[in-house]
Amino acid sequence: MSKWTTGPQQPVAVVGMSCRVPGAATPDELWTLLCDEVDATGETPPDRYDVDAVYSEEPAPGKLVSRRAGYLTDMTAFDAKFFGMSTSEAAELDPQQRLLMMTAWEALEDAGQPPDQLAGSRTGVFVGNGRADFLESVFRQGLDAVTAGQFNNVRSVIPARLSHYFDLRGPSMLVDTACSSSLVAVHQAVLSLRAGECPFALAAGVNLTLRPDEGVLMSQVGTLSADGRSKFGDAAADGHAPSDAVVVVALKPLAAAVADGDRIRAVIAGSAVGNDGHTSDTILNPSLEGQLDILRWAYEDAGVKPSEVDFIEAHGSGSPQLDPLELTALAQVLGEGRSPDRRLLVGSVKSNVGHAEAAGGLVGLVKTVLSLEHAQVPASLHADTPRRDLDWDELPIEIPDKLRDLPDIDRPLLAGVSGQGASALNAHVVLRQADPVSGRQPTGLSRMLRHFPGRAQQPAEDDGAQYLLVLSARSPEALEALRLAYLEYLGPDGPGGEHTARDICYSAATRRQHLEHRLVVMGGTHEELVTALEDPDTPAANPALAVIANRFRNGQRVNWDVVFGDECRYVPLPTYRWQTRGYWPGRAEDEAAADAELTDQILHQHARTEFQSESRLADIGIDSLAKLKLMVELQKKTGLDVDPEKLDKVHTVGELRQWTRELEAAARHE
Repeated sequence: MSKWTTGPQQPVAVVGMSCRVPGAATPDELWTLLCDEVDATGETPPDRYDVDAVYSEEPAPGKLVSRRAGYLTDMTAFDAKFFGMSTSEAAELDPQQRLLMMTAWEALEDAGQPPDQLAGSRTGVFVGNGRADFLESVFRQGLDAVTAGQFNNVRSVIPARLSHYFDLRGPSMLVDTACSSSLVAVHQAVLSLRAGECPFALAAGVNLTLRPDEGVLMSQVGTLSADGRSKFGDAAADGHAPSDAVVVVALKPLAAAVADGDRIRAVIAGSAVGNDGHTSDTILNPSLEGQLDILRWAYEDAGVKPSEVDFIEAHGSGSPQLDPLELTALAQVLGEGRSPDRRLLVGSVKSNVGHAEAAGGLVGLVKTVLSLEHAQVPASLHADTPRRDLDWDELPIEIPDKLRDLPDIDRPLLAGVSGQGASALNAHVVLRQADPVSGRQPTGLSRMLRHFPGRAQQPAEDDGAQYLLVLSARSPEALEALRLAYLEYLGPDGPGGEHTARDICYSAATRRQHLEHRLVVMGGTHEELVTALEDPDTPAANPALAVIANRFRNGQRVNWDVVFGDECRYVPLPTYRWQTRGYWPGRAEDEAAADAELTDQILHQHARTEFQSESRLADIGIDSLAKLKLMVELQKKTGLDVDPEKLDKVHTVGELRQWTRELEAAARHE
C-alpha cells in the first residue's frame, strides 16, 4: 500500500462498496430498483414474528400499527464452509454478523483489495448498529437457554468479528447513535484515515429486525408508518417503515488510492457530527438549530460552498416532525446564494426500501455514490402531495418525482448525505464525483443505455496478445458458479465489454485473493476467453503461459506484475459466488439430519456392511449399479438432473452426504 498524505481536511476515496437491502443484493441491483421506482417494502414474513398476534389498526399497549416494513428475503443464508464455521457454530451466530462477513468480503473484492494482503495491517473497522434482536430472543427463552456461546452475539463483538476473521489490527468499534450510527461510523473512519491511524478502513451498517419490540415502542410514540411506507416530504407522512440492511464501504486516503491505481467510486470531501444539545425542548425532539450547525460544519470541513451542491440524500424518514425541520435547514444553508433556476434536488432512499435505522445512513451513501457515477438522481417515492406547512414556492428545493439527469458542468458533481438519530446526534457527509481518470465518468451514451438495457455496450479494444484469466474459490461448486458468472460478464451484453481483456485478466490475477480450488484459461479477446471458459480443460497454446498456468493451479507463487507489466488498470469483476444454506438454531441440524437420512436410507439398501462418515463407498460395496439407483432417487427427490460424472468423484459416505445437502440446497434455489 502506498504512502499517503494525512491532514485534517484530506479527502478520502470510496474504493469499494457492497450492500444487501430489501429488493437488492448488490449496489447495481439497488440502482436498477431505484431507477425503476420500486417500493421494496412488504408484509412481515412469518420467520420474523407473528404479525397477526401483535397488529392493531390503532395504537394499543403491546401492539404494532403496521403489518409492513422492509425485509431481506433470506436473512438465514450463509456460506459457513467459506468462513470455516461448523453447522452448529453458524446456526448459533447472530445473522447480522453472518451477513456482515459476506458483505465485507464483497466490498473488498469491489475495491480490488485482496483480503489476505490486509492481514496484520492497521486496517480499521467501524460498524453502525443498534439491534441485538437475536441475542434478546435467546434471553426471552429463559435463563436456562443462555449459554457461553451467546458471548459471540454481544453487539460489541460485531466489528471484532471482521477484525478477527481478516486479521485487521487497527481500530475496531461499534457505533450506536440510533439512526445516524452508520454515517457516524463513516465520519469516524474518515477521521482515523486523516490522522494516519489506519491506511485503510471498512465502514459498515447492519440492521435486522427480528422482533416486534421496537415497532411496538414506535407505535406508542407515533413514529411508525401505518402503511409501512416512508413518505418523505408528503402531506400524508406518518412515520417510517423499519427495514433490514447490511452495507459496507471500503475507504482509503485519496492520494493513496490514486497512487495504487484503485477504482475511485466517489470522494468524501468532508463530514461533521454534532448533538442538538439544549436547543430543543426535550432530548428526543429534533432541533432546527442543531441541523443548521451540522450542515455548516460539514461544508466548512469539505471546503465546499453549500450553494454549489447538486443534490442531497436526506435523512428523509417521513416523520411529520422531522421532515419540515430537515427541509427548512437544507433550504437555509444550501439555498443561500443559489441561482433561482437551479433548485436543490432532495430525495430519500427510505421511500424505496424503508428506514434501515442504524444502517440507514450508509444505504443513503451508497445511493449517492451511484447517483454521482451515473450523473442521475432517481425519483423519491410517495411524495404525491407536498406538505402544507412548507412554502414550496419559496423553498429552493425540489423532491424529484422521476429519474433526473444532473447538470453537465465543468466541475465534479457535489452531493451531501444526512443522518439523524433519536440520540439527537446529527451527521452529514459531503461527497464529490470521482475524477474521470481514476473513477467512472458518466457519458451521454451510458445515460442513454440506461433506458435500453438490452443493448450491448461498446466493446473495449483488445491488443491481440494472449493473457491468462485465473479464477479461484473455496469449493468446486463455487468455482463452477464463478465460471458461469465470468461467461455472462464477458458475453456480448456483459459489463466486461467496457474493459480490455488484458485489464480483466490483470485484475483477476492481482486484485483477488487466490483460494484453494482454481481454474485458469487463456485468451486475447473477450470471445477467446468465453470459448476457453466454455471448455476450461483445453491446454494453454502458449508454452510460457502454460508454465505460469500450471504454477497457479498447483498453488505456487506467481509474480503477476512481471507477467502483465505496469500499464494495466484495475477494473470491476464479478464478485464471489456464495454457496449458502439457511442457518437457524435447531433448523440447520434438522436439515443436516434429513439429508443424511435420505443418503443413509439408500446406502443401507446396498451397503454390504456397517459404515461411518469416513467409510469409502467402494469398501462398503457401493458399486456402479448402486450409484445409478442413488442417482435416480436423488433426481426424484430434488427434481434436478444429477451429473453422473460428479457422483463418480464422490468417494466417502461423508462426501456423499455433503453432496446430497448441496444438491438439495440447489433445488431450493431453483
